[in-house]
Amino acid sequence: MGKGTTLVHCDRTDIGRRRLKNQDSRAVLPPSSPQQYRTRGWLFLVADGMGAHAAGEMASAIAAERVPLLYEKDTQRSPPLKLRHSIEHVNTEINAQGESASECKGMGTTCTVLAILPRGALVGHVGDSRVYRIRGRTVEQLSRDHSLVWELETAGGMTREQAAGAAPKNIITRSMGPHPRVDVDIEGPFPIEENDVFVLCSDGLSGQVADEEIGLFATELDPRDSAAALLGLSLVRGAPDNVTVIVARAGAEEVSKTLPGDEQWPINDGEIIRPKEHSIPWKMLVACGVSFFLSLVFFSNWRTSVGLMTPILMIATACAGFLAFATLMAVFLKFLSTPSPRVRVLPVGKLLGKGPYRSYNCSPTEPLLEGIVTSLEGAVDTLGEADRERTVEIVTRMRQHVADGRFHEAVVAATEGLALYTHWLEAKRRSEADVTHGKENPSLHRPA
Repeated sequence: MGKGTTLVHCDRTDIGRRRLKNQDSRAVLPPSSPQQYRTRGWLFLVADGMGAHAAGEMASAIAAERVPLLYEKDTQRSPPLKLRHSIEHVNTEINAQGESASECKGMGTTCTVLAILPRGALVGHVGDSRVYRIRGRTVEQLSRDHSLVWELETAGGMTREQAAGAAPKNIITRSMGPHPRVDVDIEGPFPIEENDVFVLCSDGLSGQVADEEIGLFATELDPRDSAAALLGLSLVRGAPDNVTVIVARAGAEEVSKTLPGDEQWPINDGEIIRPKEHSIPWKMLVACGVSFFLSLVFFSNWRTSVGLMTPILMIATACAGFLAFATLMAVFLKFLSTPSPRVRVLPVGKLLGKGPYRSYNCSPTEPLLEGIVTSLEGAVDTLGEADRERTVEIVTRMRQHVADGRFHEAVVAATEGLALYTHWLEAKRRSEADVTHGKENPSLHRPA
């Protein structure tokens, strides 16, 4: 089994361009030892809160803090079972918090969790935040959106474009918190190969960046640069919502392994079986009654018998009486016995859920890179003079790389331009904050 020490990850979050608060939360729970990796693995979480005032921020923060904690503390259940229990339990906590204060009424959050385990990648999921796996030139969505748009596409027979135009993107059909109980999707464990990249994100990212673009950056760059580039591309395109992303690349130690002697994973706590096995055993009672009646008949005839019939009837009476007593005791013990649980298990090598749900080719192509170039080009006019000149130079360089078929160099150049825009935006925010608090900083003044 692997030690889980070769995984590299990076997480980023941003308030976006239109929100006043960041209601997204994220968490990373690394294993502290090889033994801990074998029992609970790595854990990554993204939560996107919803609710008035600070309610959404509170709901996502509770999920990000409590789900990893409960998952880590549960040492008895199997990984899929404790992942489900952790999310369900925290759902009741968020619901109770919402019911206890009027300003938190109805608060909720998405919650998407990825566990990297020796047996593979396990997903626990509620809402429309996403988990992707990028392998080679293919990006796969491992989670299913609990959203109206997704339902219209899958159940309504619409195309992806038709569904997106028929319903608002922000209507979700399932979340943690609004109700005392929640259905949790458990997917996997999906096999892991060396250099597989996993991306978790809120819809602030997936709503602005195409799946193919997510796969492109995750494949061409290391986790730190790809997380920064994905965040930057969301910001360049307006980022109307909070943006959160986690990028994790598996190494040699995270390659999934299964052995013939591996234990099967229980996937429920056991269902108590009563209706059939523990109903009144009429057949046994009838057998007891018949045996008792025969013992009385044999006993009555035995007392009046003579000759050879006497020992025969005596033996028959004893056998019938013993059978009646034994049957009665069996009925009695059956009622006293504790009903046994029926535990369902996941055989080694089998998967829960129906993922991956979508799959796209994320190979670098001229049209794919042109979309990124166009977005950068559209942001040029918002920059200060020095940044504007550098961005124009980067855009020109990108187009030349694409024309020459040097796609990796074009992606690296795009990363440079997106980082430049992100740094400009951060400086602009600091400048505006200083002005708001009466502290002007001339070095940060740039045209909007």
